[in-house]
This record gives sequence, structure tokens and C-alpha cells, in this order.
Amino acid sequence: MKNIILCFLMALSAVGTYSQTEIDKVKETVSKSEIEGHIYFLADDLLKGREAGTPENKIAASYLANTLRSYGVKPNPKTGTYYQTVPMEKKPAPKPIYLTINGKEYKYKLPMKSAKLEVTTEGVYLGYGMESDFEGKDLRKKFVIVKSGSANSPSVRAAFGLTQQKEQLAKAAGALGVIELVDTDQRTWGRIDHFVNSPRLELASGEKTNEDGRFGYIWMMDEKGSLANELDGAPNPSVKVDMSLSPVSKIISQNVIGVVEGTDPKLKNEYVIYSAHYDHVGIGSPDATGDTIYNGARDNAVGTTTVLSMAKNLAKYPTKRSALFILFTAEEKGLLGSKYYVENPVLPLKQMVYCFNSDNGGYNDTSLATIVGLERTTAQKNIEMAAADFGLKAIEDPAPEQGLFDRSDNVHFAAKGIPAPTFSMGFTSFDGEVTKYYHQPGDHADSLDYDYLLKFFRAYVMAGRNIANDTKTAVWVSGDKYEAAGKTLYGN
Repeated sequence: MKNIILCFLMALSAVGTYSQTEIDKVKETVSKSEIEGHIYFLADDLLKGREAGTPENKIAASYLANTLRSYGVKPNPKTGTYYQTVPMEKKPAPKPIYLTINGKEYKYKLPMKSAKLEVTTEGVYLGYGMESDFEGKDLRKKFVIVKSGSANSPSVRAAFGLTQQKEQLAKAAGALGVIELVDTDQRTWGRIDHFVNSPRLELASGEKTNEDGRFGYIWMMDEKGSLANELDGAPNPSVKVDMSLSPVSKIISQNVIGVVEGTDPKLKNEYVIYSAHYDHVGIGSPDATGDTIYNGARDNAVGTTTVLSMAKNLAKYPTKRSALFILFTAEEKGLLGSKYYVENPVLPLKQMVYCFNSDNGGYNDTSLATIVGLERTTAQKNIEMAAADFGLKAIEDPAPEQGLFDRSDNVHFAAKGIPAPTFSMGFTSFDGEVTKYYHQPGDHADSLDYDYLLKFFRAYVMAGRNIANDTKTAVWVSGDKYEAAGKTLYGN
């Protein structure tokens, strides 16, 4: 009996030692001074908001690449450098469009995706335009008319995140385009109008969804849903659209990529992706102080630093599974860097078993880490335990109406079937203290709580280690909308 008790106590001691060793590995490599250094550099005025396609964005990419180099992280296996070139096109403000529905012209409309179209055809109203709404419908050579957002996430912010999904569904059905009815007031519409009628970036021809310029995507203001209500259950309307393409110029930006090989002979063939976008929105309208530089400390110098913290840790203390670090460009231009990557991966996607993304708008609770998609994968416990190790509580997205899961780079990996939550600073609602800094000139490095961020970064690194060392590969929870894509990708 004494021998049994002794063995039991020794086993407990071994477990405790292992856990403490893992925590020590994280503490050793993630320091307050280093995370401050990364964030202060990336959010410095000299980088002018890191807008994709600018020289300052390239400076940020160079900083990230050489930081990975200094840690001993291996470069992109396809190029032998730390870069993946992302070819893009800079488009001027879109040309005005002409639109009538049942002969009535509508004033407030915007081309979200321009096309060369002059057509009178049938429109088909499909509610919110989710996948089930398309089933059994003949949409060939017709215009799909949908409400913006979804039943669970009807906000304008959520609508932006769902446009690509609706576009893909409509294109697959052979439609000529989409007219999305946006239930909003004139004040909000004015902000949307300003955004859309500014020059913008898209992936270069041959790498974008709209290769031939024959598919149009139109947003139309529909305050209080009056037109949507009119079309619901009514005969299919007649739609007339006249829109044209604008000339474009070519520009280049870069994703930054690094690799650390795993230690387990079998599991090293599986990769965990650690990702974040490093670009921000650049220079814009001045605030009350006259500041025009949108520094993007929270969004997303913080997220970028989570990946750098992970890279430093794994370069020194590799996990069983291998690691792929990806820092995306042009997230703020429509998730373009990640969109390009999933169609041009440097390693087979089926070897990518998890994507641990980090993106941020702000925070209002320093006792939390908010993980958008926490409960959607079987790695939930690994993340919760890691947060607890550093005095934080991990919670699921408290603002599902914002559609945050589908508004960051993780969604492109999720759509391919890869489990992909987003690790964010603690927030209990997407307003107040969060929106105070979200895409604002005041998002400076000196406005952050670095004692909190030290816990936050260490929790992310610990969670990544837990996921990458777990003998069980994380998967989507049963019933998740991306579960089927995962089974297709992994063949199970």
C-alpha cells in the first residue's frame, strides 16, 4: 500500500512539474518590455497607419519578417524568404450606377462590386440570402435580391462580413448579380457611401472572384425594410441595371510567413496556424485634436504581437505539432491577404489542423480574453485553461449580432474547413470603450494597459502550446456550419 501511495504522489508531482515547466516556458519568452516595443513601433506615427500598398505598410512587413528571422523561425518554404507576394489592384471611386426595380429608380445605391453590365432581367427575392434560401431556385441570368446581414445578425457591420458568402452563392447559381437591401438610416448610409466611394483595393485579375467583370453586387438603402416587405411573397420584379468598370492600377503587398517544425515524428505533419493581420486603415479624417493618422494599436498591432510572441516561444520551445505563422496584409481592404493565401497556400491546407487567429477592436474588461468561436471547436478547454493559468477568464463572443466571426481573416480558413477561432482582448459588448478606439485616430500605443496585455499574450501562447501538444487533434463541434467543410478537407 505504501508503494502505491508513493507512486501516486510521484505521479502527481510529475504532472505538477510538467505544468509548471510549460508556464515557465511562456513566462520566459513573453515579456512586458518586448511586447511594448512591438506595439509602439507598429503603431508609431511614422508608419502612417500601415495601409496596405503603401511604403509604410512595407516597412511594417520588413520589421515583422526580420523579427521572425531574429527568433530563428524558418522562412516561407515556397520562396525561401519571409514574404508571400499578394498582387492587388487599386481602383478609383466606382462610377455611378443606374438601377430600377419594377420601373422605379432608387436614389441611394452603391456598387460594392462593379461590373460591365447593361441589362434588364428578372429579380428574385430570397430573404436574407442564406444557403437554404438558394435551394431549388432558378437564378440563371437573373438578379438576386436579398436583405442585408442575417436573421441573427442584421446589423450593417454583420452585412459587410456576409457579402462574400452571398456573392459566392449567387455566382454558383448562375446569377448576374446581387442587390442587397440595407435597412439603415440616412446618417449611417452617408458613412457607407463615403467608404464605398473611396479608392479601394481588390485582388488582382486572375486571383479575385470577379475575373471577367460580369458580376455586379449592389447595396441599396431600404430604411425600415419597406422594399423587402413589398417584395416578400410578391411576383418576381423586373430589374434594370446599368453599371461599368473603372480603370485600375497594379500594386503589390506582402503576407509575412514563417515556419517552426514540430518535435513529434507523427504529429509534426500537422500544423497549427498562428495568424493576425498587420495592416490598418492609414490616414483619414481628423479627430477633434486634428490627428489624421489611424495608428491601429489595438487593431491590430496587438494581434500582430500575439503571433510574434508565439513565434519567439516556439522557436525556442517547439511543440509536437508544427507551426505556421502568417501575418496578413490588406485585412482592412476586405480580408484580401487571407483570401489570397487560402487559394495559394505555401503548404497543403489539409495539413493545417487549426488556425488560431488574433484580431482586436478594443477591450472593456481586463479580467477576460474574448474568443470569437470559443465554443465552436473542441479546443475550448485548452484555451480556457491557458487563460486561467494567467489570471484571465476565456469567454465566447458576447456580441454575436456583430457577426465578428465572419469579419476577420479566420473566416477564409473556416470556409475551407479548418477550425479557426479568433483570440481577442476582453470585451463584454461591442460599444462604449471598444468603439471609442475602433478605427479612430486615438488608437495609440500609449493608451493600452500593458499589465493586462502581458497576461493576454501569455494566455494566447499557452493556449497555442496546449492545442499544438494535445494528442487529440481539435475539430469543429458537431453541428457547426463549417463542420461539413472540415470533413471534406480532412476526409473524415
